[in-house]
Amino acid sequence: MKSTIPKTGYKTFVLFCLFILNIGYSQKQNTRILFGKPIKSESINPQNGYIRCASTEYEKYLQEKDPKRMTETQFEAWVTPLVNRYAAMRSTSKTAGTSVITIPVVVHVIYNGQAIGVAPNITDAQVQSQIMVLNQDYSKLIGTPGYNTNPVGSNTQIQFVLAQQDPNGNPTNGIDRVSLCQASWSDTEMDATVKPATIWNPALYMNMWSVNFSDNTLLGYAQFPDKSTLPGLNTTNGAANSDGVVSNYNVFGTIAANDGSFLLSATYNKGRTMTHEVGHFLGLRHIWGDSTCGTDYCADTPIHHDSNYGCPSPIPLSCDTVPVPEMIDNYMDYTDDTCMDIFTQNQSDRIAVVMANSTRRSTLKTSTKATAVTLFANDAEVKLEATCDMATCGTIPNQAIQKVILYNRGTTTLTAATLNYTINGGTNNVYNWTGSLAINQSVTFGITINATANGTITVSVSKANGVTDQRASNNSATGTFIIPTPSTNYTFTDFVFRIQQDYWGSETTWDLKNSSGTTLHSGGPYKDTYVNATTISVVPALITENWSLPANQCYTFTIHDKSGDGICCGTGLGASGDGYYDIKSTDGLTTITSGASFGSIQSNSFTTNSLGVNAFETSSAIFIYPNPTKGIINIAIPSNFGLPNSYTIYNSVGQIINHKEVLFQSDLTINTSSLSNGIYFITVTKGDAKKTLQFIKE
Repeated sequence: MKSTIPKTGYKTFVLFCLFILNIGYSQKQNTRILFGKPIKSESINPQNGYIRCASTEYEKYLQEKDPKRMTETQFEAWVTPLVNRYAAMRSTSKTAGTSVITIPVVVHVIYNGQAIGVAPNITDAQVQSQIMVLNQDYSKLIGTPGYNTNPVGSNTQIQFVLAQQDPNGNPTNGIDRVSLCQASWSDTEMDATVKPATIWNPALYMNMWSVNFSDNTLLGYAQFPDKSTLPGLNTTNGAANSDGVVSNYNVFGTIAANDGSFLLSATYNKGRTMTHEVGHFLGLRHIWGDSTCGTDYCADTPIHHDSNYGCPSPIPLSCDTVPVPEMIDNYMDYTDDTCMDIFTQNQSDRIAVVMANSTRRSTLKTSTKATAVTLFANDAEVKLEATCDMATCGTIPNQAIQKVILYNRGTTTLTAATLNYTINGGTNNVYNWTGSLAINQSVTFGITINATANGTITVSVSKANGVTDQRASNNSATGTFIIPTPSTNYTFTDFVFRIQQDYWGSETTWDLKNSSGTTLHSGGPYKDTYVNATTISVVPALITENWSLPANQCYTFTIHDKSGDGICCGTGLGASGDGYYDIKSTDGLTTITSGASFGSIQSNSFTTNSLGVNAFETSSAIFIYPNPTKGIINIAIPSNFGLPNSYTIYNSVGQIINHKEVLFQSDLTINTSSLSNGIYFITVTKGDAKKTLQFIKE
């Protein structure tokens, strides 16, 4: 909820690094509000407007919200004697600090139904490249970008391994793909919804999340360790269900390992966002101590005047009594990815003490989740994607497509699997899958559910490669399916759109797209009009647009709010105090969609004049090419129809050769190389409509 004071809306015990990329920055923009207070001007990169971290502001906010939370001074009073004791022991012992600590990592890739490799559903290779960067940087690995020749440069003796056991003891590759019913997530929604729903035991795994942030200028943040042994202080040590490290999907990984599938920012593409954030997770402070000539509690780092941006040349001199060049290549500064290559010995000492003493860090040392379990030859795992309650173009009344994910967890290539499934506990149905999956690869396919109401579906694997599946513990998944609401049809084509902004217009964007994804109308981000709690802010003007939309098409309107609290509530706008939006008929009597308190995103679809069964079946714009073909054929369908539901290929005597549920546009490209030469028919299904086409295989 918004109020007439700056927005806060953050609830979890996290040390944030809100890496913010502010495209089109201008010094004339309104002051950015974070954690209830304006960002200080010295935190903004004067060259390009980057606000690379707001950890100090967030930590102050947390302490105001929870007076029992350890302050920086209290944490340092606890940890400093332990660090000094450890450093002294290391200097007198040949073995102290030489044992490598292995941290099991799970990466939760949060997406919204996209195929692997389509943003934000990053590939396994991109995830693995981030783990590679962490190991190079934390081990000062010779011959890699993580190596340095600085006399105080240190191998932290930390290595990171993608988990090989899931929480149930089943085999995994440490990459947990979770499709949730939202295109993007605000930081508050991450901690309130995503993390609690997906986190694996943080005492046994370092949890990482790769997400699409609603605020596309936000790059990442981490939860700082806490260890309260001081009288009268909170002993919860921060929330367990939010403990981990988060980044935007396009800064997760390194371009150096790109196999052509990576989805990376052009600016931060070396994986150092996560190197920096994991440093916070392990107890490291910013190198300038978050204040002018502040301390990071590490004696072997120069005393920085402030954060550094880019790759400054000449290098600024430090605040030390005898000034020396600042350590702009330290991972805990704000320089560009390409400039970073050093942790110091004192930083390593600090990490070692945190790993030995801090809650949910010390137990990572003894976790066995990076140890492989015994693998079987034939082991298939099944998972279900969440289905979503939303109106979308192309939905069919009383029908849902349940996406099923099949993994090969066996040592042999998975070429066939037999699945049983039931709807609402009813009659057993059989689904036979064939294909080719190497170990830890997966495939997504759809099961059509015909029902008049929402319900449950249970899917289980009975056979893998024609024999009984050898691991029962990962064979079954149960989920709730939702019958989508068909898009409402309107017989008129002229509409009026209105939006009454709140005071934080820079957070609001919206667009109207047709079924092919083409943006027809859009708006935002707007100008912030909030000043402060004691000044009467300017009420934004009501925006009104008239839209004339082509008939016989489907449209989707989507509105976003970066901070995740919509455009409503307590803004002082009118009697209700709410901002709002709506789309109506020109006479104002019919409301197509409206809203105010919608979180970070709201979407609604509608059509103008129903296309109907006859239009699909008689359309000459639906055809196959190339025809004849020697291999690949494509089914061309006008974008206003949306994707079909399925297709079936028959031979000339009516036998079924192939059937496929259509989930992605790529499913309409078909490889016919296995077919004999001759005439074939393909029936494309869209709701109750069917269209049969002929093609020739040469």
